[in-house]
Amino acid sequence: MSGSGEDCRDGVRWLSDAEQASWRAILRGTRLLEQALDDALGDAGLQLSEYEIISMLSESPNHRLRMSELAAMVVQSRSRLTHTAKRLEDRGWVIREQCADDRRGVELVLTDGGLEAVRTIAQVHVQSVRDNLVDIMTPEQFTAIGDAMGIVRDHLDPQAISGR
Repeated sequence: MSGSGEDCRDGVRWLSDAEQASWRAILRGTRLLEQALDDALGDAGLQLSEYEIISMLSESPNHRLRMSELAAMVVQSRSRLTHTAKRLEDRGWVIREQCADDRRGVELVLTDGGLEAVRTIAQVHVQSVRDNLVDIMTPEQFTAIGDAMGIVRDHLDPQAISGR
């Protein structure tokens, strides 16, 4: 429902027509972008959520992260991460190990095969990001979108649990 941004019927500050159009563009655009990035990785037999995990591991010290920390970084529930990690384990790209400093915790560790896969698949992913986002905008537009989403991220995750 839209209306004047100043319209406070029923105690709700409804979106103006322009705000509604922008909101829908954001919602649909992010969903379509995620689908396009997922489709590009599908040719490599991988889902975007799987790539994001092995990518985060490849960038971390010793190619390992606590499962709880990784779940926060990729904004997934621990349950969903566990299922995704199982698929990556089945490929031989990750292993699970108990944390050395806390035997109750579990770390996900990128294997040599996983690191090789990330290096190969990263080329496909980055090209898709360029084709579907970066190169269709001016540098200023891309920076503005990053700045705007940074504000949203910081509002929804003020403790930076998902990282910066």
